[in-house]
Amino acid sequence: MNNGLDDVIATETVMSDVDGLAGRLVIRGHSLDDLAGHVGYEDLVAILLDGFFQDLPGPAALASRLGMARRDVFEMLVAGGAPDRKLPATDALRAAMARLGDGEDLDVALRLIAAPAILTPAIIRQRRGEAAIAPDPTLGHAADMLRMLHGTVPRWEAAAALDTYLVTVSDHGLNASTFTARVVASTQAGLTSAVLAALSALKGPLHGGAPGPVLDMLDGIAAAQTAEAWLEAALDRGDRLMGFGHRVYRVRDPRAEALKRAVAALFGPGTNDRSRLALAEHVEAAATSILARRKPDRSLQINVEFYTALLLEALGFPRESFTSVFATGRVAGWIGHAREQVLYGRLIRPQSRYVGPRPDQAA
Repeated sequence: MNNGLDDVIATETVMSDVDGLAGRLVIRGHSLDDLAGHVGYEDLVAILLDGFFQDLPGPAALASRLGMARRDVFEMLVAGGAPDRKLPATDALRAAMARLGDGEDLDVALRLIAAPAILTPAIIRQRRGEAAIAPDPTLGHAADMLRMLHGTVPRWEAAAALDTYLVTVSDHGLNASTFTARVVASTQAGLTSAVLAALSALKGPLHGGAPGPVLDMLDGIAAAQTAEAWLEAALDRGDRLMGFGHRVYRVRDPRAEALKRAVAALFGPGTNDRSRLALAEHVEAAATSILARRKPDRSLQINVEFYTALLLEALGFPRESFTSVFATGRVAGWIGHAREQVLYGRLIRPQSRYVGPRPDQAA
């Protein structure tokens, strides 16, 4: 019995393959290197959903329908009343999405994909005391999300950076939230139920909540000359260095490299102050060296969270919204897995090994 189900094969899938030893991620037959920075999120949605809906249109028509789905979701979930401002950001997202109807058809799927991109900016603006901004169905998914956040059409570099992020986190094997989506889908509860369950799993700090603490770490370090001492002291206390190490990867997380390239482009000459990026690069080098010396039996390199934190901060997303932005990218992957489970799987019902007292022992 493997506690945590490590190395247990629970299903066969065409969705993605995570090679932790080689540091390679394949999504629907495409390497991450061929996708991140090269295809838009709408094109990636078409790739992820291919074969799972009989009426799935071509990429251009699908992008148009996704834009219209953003408009419809805004009318359904935002225009008539903003999400509950008393709830934390991810809880507010989940509560609002729970108002969407359940089902297995493509319209339900597109509304679920549209919802986080609509609701996340609306929730952020509400907490700032600002009115929500209606979507523009003619824009790309990432560009429209940033426009709804800031009120202006984003510059190309910003939209491209968010596009790269959404593509990079769209699917990643049988992680906790994706497995949750498949379990719920296997009961034939419907796509909305599967996505809400996955979002609940993503909310946990051991799964989707670590990018924010990466920024807390950088804020604590503050300057390159204090990095080594700060990191050594943190490890002496037994603290975990946020953004380093991964449950699956034994080498560098390939998603980290894709996002580092996106951040570098976002902080290009004449665009943003590069001091934050320079500090992060120094911390990465210092922490990698310290961890290699102190924990030589483990490979603890940066993971997807490290440069995610810088990217989302630079794009203007507050830290409490990072999990919701993660969900914006991952929701299409959840839906692909859920549909694959419904079409080709069966009710998921594993066994457990009882280790409690027997009736005669209890007596």
